[in-house]
Amino acid sequence: MKRFELIATTTFGIESVVRREIEDLGYEVNEVTDGKITYTGDAEAIVLSNLWLRSADRVLLKMGEFEALTFTSLFDQTVELPWEKWITPDAQFTVTGKSVKSDLFSVSDCQAIVKKAIVKRLQKHYDIEWFEETGPAYTVQVSILKNIATLTIDTTGKDGLHKRGYRKNTVEAPIKETLAAALLQISYWKKDRLFYDPFCGSGTFAIEAALIAQNIAPGLNRTFASSYWSQIPKKLWDDLREEAREERIPLQSEAPLIYASDIDRTTVLNARENAEAADVGGAIQFFTKPLHKTSLPHGDYGFVFCNPPYGERIGQKDMITRLHQDLRTLLDTNETWSLYAITAANEFEKEYGKKASKKRKLFNGRISVTFYQFFGPRPPRKNASSFETSL
Repeated sequence: MKRFELIATTTFGIESVVRREIEDLGYEVNEVTDGKITYTGDAEAIVLSNLWLRSADRVLLKMGEFEALTFTSLFDQTVELPWEKWITPDAQFTVTGKSVKSDLFSVSDCQAIVKKAIVKRLQKHYDIEWFEETGPAYTVQVSILKNIATLTIDTTGKDGLHKRGYRKNTVEAPIKETLAAALLQISYWKKDRLFYDPFCGSGTFAIEAALIAQNIAPGLNRTFASSYWSQIPKKLWDDLREEAREERIPLQSEAPLIYASDIDRTTVLNARENAEAADVGGAIQFFTKPLHKTSLPHGDYGFVFCNPPYGERIGQKDMITRLHQDLRTLLDTNETWSLYAITAANEFEKEYGKKASKKRKLFNGRISVTFYQFFGPRPPRKNASSFETSL
């Protein structure tokens, strides 16, 4: 197959996770910069990347990169790129854009120039004046950073990779699925270790953990823009989807290792429905309890993973402080457990009453958050945890 450059975009701060995912798929990474990983692949790489990347936001096909100081330069160099290799004469194509610290600061003008240049190239190649735009969708992005223009075609489509398709019910300010998956991979959690989210909300942390534990491709049950492109055979999509289904690891025990709870019964019911939609309902035990009345699942060396409520969602400082204190009380009942919490609450460490082993600044959407990691002790080499629970 012909090879070309692809770009996986990602949330700032988790580039290393996405790089590892790409390399695990067998592709060579060429460059890692803020928010994007450039790598070499083929048509199969487009399919596998969209099906399997857990932490990336989108997979872009890189068409070209060049310096653009004037609109004339942007137009002329865009015309020279081989758009006809991807965009068909019946294609519906739009142009999106962004410009940062560049002479060409008008994004709308850049978009118009790029679209005009692509149309000119396609008109000449296909020898037509008018495009029906009744075929597959292509989204071209022009991104100009410090006068360097990068032109790409989005292989993922309107909905980013975080839209797994399972979140039928959501809550206010949920954590993105892709970010949740990245944080799980950053942590020391493994599929044979107990996992508990006491603020489960939509169930995202628990569901992503179950997807990882069972090796379920996160994009298995959805389609992508490139699913409809003639350059990527439908058989390739079908074959690689079937291979992904065969790579699923079945549950080894009827007793789940993954637990999730929340104070609100409707929220928990909705989270359970989301888990069923993700086909991991049997891997997670959901229950309804307030934090101060819950307890850790029976067993040692487990992990509490959570996105506690913070100001944007509650707005009551005393309640937030009490939740942080109750969380510490919960973890103090078994000092072998680790805590991983992502929150926008600036006083989290102080109110939790302990310094984090490690922390990382990130963004959940547009909200600045911190990922606090409190490491418990390592388990013995041969550890037989009990899976019984009194919850």
